[in-house]
Amino acid sequence: MAFDSSPERPEGPRNVFGEPLADCSHQPKTGFFRDGCCRGDARDPGRHVVCVRVTDAFLTYSASRGNDLSTPRPEFRFPGLKPGDQWCLCAARWREALQAGCAPRVVLAATDRLALQTCQLADLKKHAVDIS
Repeated sequence: MAFDSSPERPEGPRNVFGEPLADCSHQPKTGFFRDGCCRGDARDPGRHVVCVRVTDAFLTYSASRGNDLSTPRPEFRFPGLKPGDQWCLCAARWREALQAGCAPRVVLAATDRLALQTCQLADLKKHAVDIS
Protein backbone atom coordinates (compact mmCIF):
# COMPACT_ATOMS: atom_id res chain seq x y z
CA MET A 1 0.00 0.00 0.00
CA ALA A 2 1.55 3.33 -1.00
CA PHE A 3 1.43 6.32 1.30
CA ASP A 4 -1.56 8.39 0.24
CA SER A 5 -0.26 11.79 -0.78
CA SER A 6 -3.67 13.32 -1.45
CA PRO A 7 -5.17 15.50 1.32
CA GLU A 8 -8.42 13.54 1.10
CA ARG A 9 -8.64 9.93 0.03
CA PRO A 10 -11.59 9.45 -2.33
CA GLU A 11 -13.10 6.75 -0.10
CA GLY A 12 -12.24 8.68 3.08
CA PRO A 13 -9.88 7.53 5.79
CA ARG A 14 -10.16 3.83 6.68
CA ASN A 15 -9.11 1.89 9.73
CA VAL A 16 -6.91 -1.22 9.80
CA PHE A 17 -9.94 -3.36 8.88
CA GLY A 18 -10.84 -1.20 5.84
CA GLU A 19 -13.86 0.29 7.62
CA PRO A 20 -14.53 4.03 8.03
CA LEU A 21 -12.10 5.47 10.56
CA ALA A 22 -13.62 6.19 13.97
CA ASP A 23 -12.61 9.23 16.02
CA CYS A 24 -9.89 8.66 18.61
CA SER A 25 -10.39 11.49 21.11
CA HIS A 26 -11.91 14.92 21.49
CA GLN A 27 -10.91 15.23 25.18
CA PRO A 28 -8.05 15.84 24.71
CA LYS A 29 -8.42 16.82 21.07
CA THR A 30 -5.95 14.67 19.15
CA GLY A 31 -4.71 13.99 15.65
CA PHE A 32 -2.11 15.69 13.53
CA PHE A 33 -4.90 18.00 12.36
CA ARG A 34 -6.35 18.31 15.92
CA ASP A 35 -9.72 17.07 14.68
CA GLY A 36 -10.00 14.04 16.99
CA CYS A 37 -9.07 11.62 14.22
CA CYS A 38 -5.86 9.65 13.57
CA ARG A 39 -6.07 10.11 9.82
CA GLY A 40 -2.86 10.38 7.88
CA ASP A 41 -1.76 12.01 4.68
CA ALA A 42 1.39 13.52 3.17
CA ARG A 43 1.15 16.64 5.37
CA ASP A 44 1.96 14.46 8.39
CA PRO A 45 5.46 13.06 7.88
CA GLY A 46 5.37 11.53 11.40
CA ARG A 47 2.29 9.46 10.54
CA HIS A 48 0.28 10.08 13.72
CA VAL A 49 -2.08 7.25 12.78
CA VAL A 50 -2.19 4.84 15.74
CA CYS A 51 -4.94 5.58 18.26
CA VAL A 52 -3.64 4.57 21.68
CA ARG A 53 -4.76 4.66 25.29
CA VAL A 54 -1.66 5.92 27.08
CA THR A 55 -0.26 4.39 30.25
CA ASP A 56 2.13 5.74 32.85
CA ALA A 57 4.76 3.25 31.65
CA PHE A 58 4.43 4.49 28.06
CA LEU A 59 4.54 8.16 29.08
CA THR A 60 7.72 7.50 31.07
CA TYR A 61 9.23 5.61 28.14
CA SER A 62 8.32 8.34 25.66
CA ALA A 63 9.89 11.02 27.89
CA SER A 64 13.07 8.90 28.14
CA ARG A 65 13.21 8.94 24.32
CA GLY A 66 13.01 12.75 24.24
CA ASN A 67 9.27 13.11 23.66
CA ASP A 68 7.62 14.39 26.84
CA LEU A 69 3.91 13.83 26.29
CA SER A 70 2.91 14.71 29.87
CA THR A 71 3.84 18.39 29.92
CA PRO A 72 1.27 20.79 28.41
CA ARG A 73 2.49 22.79 25.40
CA PRO A 74 -0.26 25.36 24.70
CA GLU A 75 1.71 26.88 21.81
CA PHE A 76 1.13 23.58 19.97
CA ARG A 77 -2.43 23.12 21.24
CA PHE A 78 -1.12 20.20 23.32
CA PRO A 79 -2.74 19.72 26.74
CA GLY A 80 -0.29 17.16 28.12
CA LEU A 81 -1.43 13.57 28.56
CA LYS A 82 -2.26 11.48 31.59
CA PRO A 83 -2.76 7.72 31.84
CA GLY A 84 -6.06 6.69 30.24
CA ASP A 85 -6.10 9.49 27.66
CA GLN A 86 -6.46 8.44 24.05
CA TRP A 87 -4.02 9.97 21.59
CA CYS A 88 -2.87 9.66 17.97
CA LEU A 89 0.65 8.30 18.15
CA CYS A 90 3.29 8.05 15.45
CA ALA A 91 3.30 4.52 14.07
CA ALA A 92 7.09 4.28 14.37
CA ARG A 93 6.98 5.34 18.05
CA TRP A 94 4.33 2.70 18.78
CA ARG A 95 6.48 0.03 17.13
CA GLU A 96 9.51 1.26 19.08
CA ALA A 97 7.55 1.08 22.35
CA LEU A 98 6.42 -2.43 21.41
CA GLN A 99 10.02 -3.53 20.98
CA ALA A 100 10.85 -1.96 24.37
CA GLY A 101 7.98 -3.83 26.04
CA CYS A 102 5.82 -0.82 26.90
CA ALA A 103 3.49 -0.34 23.93
CA PRO A 104 0.22 1.33 24.91
CA ARG A 105 -3.11 -0.32 24.11
CA VAL A 106 -4.54 0.38 20.65
CA VAL A 107 -8.03 1.38 19.51
CA LEU A 108 -8.17 -0.43 16.17
CA ALA A 109 -11.40 1.18 14.95
CA ALA A 110 -9.66 4.57 15.24
CA THR A 111 -6.25 3.50 13.86
CA ASP A 112 -5.67 4.50 10.23
CA ARG A 113 -4.79 1.67 7.87
CA LEU A 114 -1.65 3.63 7.00
CA ALA A 115 -0.28 2.28 10.29
CA LEU A 116 0.07 -1.08 8.56
CA GLN A 117 2.99 0.32 6.57
CA THR A 118 4.97 0.43 9.83
CA CYS A 119 3.23 -1.92 12.26
CA GLN A 120 2.06 -5.51 11.94
CA LEU A 121 -1.71 -6.02 12.28
CA ALA A 122 -1.07 -9.03 14.53
CA ASP A 123 0.92 -6.84 16.95
CA LEU A 124 -1.75 -4.15 16.94
CA LYS A 125 -4.43 -6.78 17.63
CA LYS A 126 -2.47 -8.18 20.59
CA HIS A 127 -2.60 -4.72 22.17
CA ALA A 128 -6.16 -3.84 21.12
CA VAL A 129 -8.74 -2.48 23.55
CA ASP A 130 -11.63 -2.92 21.12
CA ILE A 131 -11.51 -6.60 20.17
CA SER A 132 -11.67 -9.71 22.30
